[in-house]
Amino acid sequence: METSMCTTRSSRPSAWPRKFRASRSLSIAALVLVAAATTVGLHAQSNTPAASKPTLDLRAYLSAPINLPSANSATDASSSSSLTPDATTDERLNLSSTDSTQPPPRRSYGRPRYNDKSHNPDGSNRYTFEVGAGFTMPTGGTHDYLKPSYKFQVGAGRNFNKSAAVLAQFDWDNFGIQTSTLNTLLPIYQSLCGSGCTGASISQIGGTNHAWSFSINPMYTFTQSEKTGAYVVAGVGFYHKVTNITTPVTGTYCDYYYGCYSYPANSTIDKYTSNAPGFNGGLGFTYRPSRFAGEKFFVEARYVYIDNKSRPYYDGTKGTSLSATYFNLFPQNSNTTSYVPVTVGLRF
Repeated sequence: METSMCTTRSSRPSAWPRKFRASRSLSIAALVLVAAATTVGLHAQSNTPAASKPTLDLRAYLSAPINLPSANSATDASSSSSLTPDATTDERLNLSSTDSTQPPPRRSYGRPRYNDKSHNPDGSNRYTFEVGAGFTMPTGGTHDYLKPSYKFQVGAGRNFNKSAAVLAQFDWDNFGIQTSTLNTLLPIYQSLCGSGCTGASISQIGGTNHAWSFSINPMYTFTQSEKTGAYVVAGVGFYHKVTNITTPVTGTYCDYYYGCYSYPANSTIDKYTSNAPGFNGGLGFTYRPSRFAGEKFFVEARYVYIDNKSRPYYDGTKGTSLSATYFNLFPQNSNTTSYVPVTVGLRF
């Protein structure tokens, strides 16, 4: 009984060595596979062509002659050592190369150029318009029979650039007649008209004078900043000078609903006209509200000279008659005319 129990105990441990030997065999097999794979990889790397690895022949490099770069090419050689001398020369001479790896050539930029129909190449407006008003001051002999009054002006023209322009203008320059001149004319009209000019005797006379004109005016701006500028202007044109002699009368107006009523008015009893060429010249200043604005205000003063042809005085008995129907009580209208108009306006 004891012998069989001992035999049974001694027979159980015999299974462990077999399991241990089996696991050890598997481990050894795995190590063999890893070693084999490593050997195959190393063998494949050893079979890579030697041409892919750059080699340096030190003996040939030391025995080769030394080529020292010139002073002119030292900079190019240091910045691009991979280019051969011929390639470097071609790269330097071929400025129009389209190589995408090279930067584009440097360009020089000037002021912007405008190509539209309403602007000049320098950016200024190609066409200009103006409107203005002011007053007139007779000078010289004109001041003896005319006195200051108002004026207005409109114009349009062409700007060639920011400095030079030509404007076509219409001007209406109005004047009064000096009181001393009217007092001299009053007894003459009283004796000649009687009650035939207005249906009643003349006790008072008045009058106005104006000159309207069309002129061509070159203009040059000699200085300008972002907001201010100064210019000179000169012109030549056609001038039509008119004088009206009037007397106060009482007018009557009748309305269907309100009946008739009277009002004071001036009746023209004599009129004179004169056509002549005229010249003008002056100085002006401009002000722009903003440097980006296309509109600018201007103020200018000009000297105007109208080359009228004189006509003699003739009242029917005194003076010099030029024809059977000639009559002229106001020869001053045919005298040369000079005055200074001052205008303030807007140019755009």
